[in-house]
This record gives sequence, structure tokens and C-alpha cells, in this order.
Amino acid sequence: MSETLFGNPSLPAFLLASLVLAATPGPGVFYILARTLAQGRRAGLCSVAGVAMGNLGNAIGAAVGLAALLAISSLAFAVVKYAGAAYLVYLGIKALGARSTAEEATFGEAALAPIFRDGFVVALLNPKTALFFAAFLPQFIDPAASALWQSVFFGSLFVLIAVVTDSLYVLTASAVSPALSRLDDARGVARYLSGSVLIGLGVLAALSGSRSAE
Repeated sequence: MSETLFGNPSLPAFLLASLVLAATPGPGVFYILARTLAQGRRAGLCSVAGVAMGNLGNAIGAAVGLAALLAISSLAFAVVKYAGAAYLVYLGIKALGARSTAEEATFGEAALAPIFRDGFVVALLNPKTALFFAAFLPQFIDPAASALWQSVFFGSLFVLIAVVTDSLYVLTASAVSPALSRLDDARGVARYLSGSVLIGLGVLAALSGSRSAE
């Protein structure tokens, strides 16, 4: 099973796309940065862990649903793939059109258990996260292998990559907090970068077609 997963020809493309998306600042990153600046490095890293567990729950949920759907027929695979591609483009367009608003975040004393819980609940109960995984993961699934294990593998790998990039943000923020005074300017750049990446992924996915039809 592991040889099949690591031998997937889409793995390099998945790693690159995941790294770009995970490293691009979004709402989760700004939430973690706010925790770090307000309560310190330990609070930031605890937030990273909570958000990661919530995202993992969404990834596994999306994987189970995808496996059940993709097992029906090759037509279902094609429908999910093109629907996912369209949703990625939609997310990209929405990101490009969104207004950057700076929100003040204030937190109390750094109690790690509540911080972990808050990050977990916020990530787990975000329906957009599950929809993102449902749209993103099918672009890299080999229909000749188990859809369930591939989805779980890719979803878990994405979460792991996000943990690394988010932790780097925390460590950087705690070390160079004065430089983050220019965060408002960075929001606009991050928004355009994230939107462009999502649109590009959607277009490439749509143009690639569905291998299940072969």
C-alpha cells in the first residue's frame, strides 16, 4: 500500500501545490499570528496543533465521502473532478475580490488547553475546509488505486505540511514581531497570491481531464 501511495505520479505536483497553498497566509495563519503576538510562542504553537487536528478531521471526513462517491463509477470520478476544479476557481475568484480588513484580536492569559480547544473547534466546524479538501484531493487521486487510502494519505500529508509552515510563521512572528507592523500590506499580497494559485489549480485540473475514462 505504501509503495502505491508514494509511487503515485501526482505526488510531486501535490507536494508543490500543498506547500504553496499552506505557506500562503490565510485566515488560519492570521489567527495563529494573532495568538502568537498576544500570548507568545507557546500559545501560537498550541494554536497550530489545535487547527491541525481540526483540519485533519475535515480531511478524513472528506476522504471517506470521496471514497464512497468515487467507488460508484468512473462518471462519478469525472463529475467530482470537474466540480472540484470549478470550486477551486470559484475560491480563487472570491479571494481576489475579497476586501482586506484588519481585525483586532485580543486574548486573555495563555492557558494552553483552551487555546488548543479553540483552534480545534474553529477549524473542525469550518465547512469551507471540508469543501476545500473535497475539491482539492480528487485532482491527485489515481482511479486505479484505493480512493479512500489515497484521500486519507493526501489529506494527512497536506495537514502535516501546513503544521510545518504554520509553525515557521509562529517562530518567525515571535522573533521579529516588530516587522509585523506591516501586516496590513501583506494581506493584499497574500490574497492575490492565494487567489491566483487556486485559479491556476482549477484550470489545470479541468484541462487535464479524467484518467478514469481511459
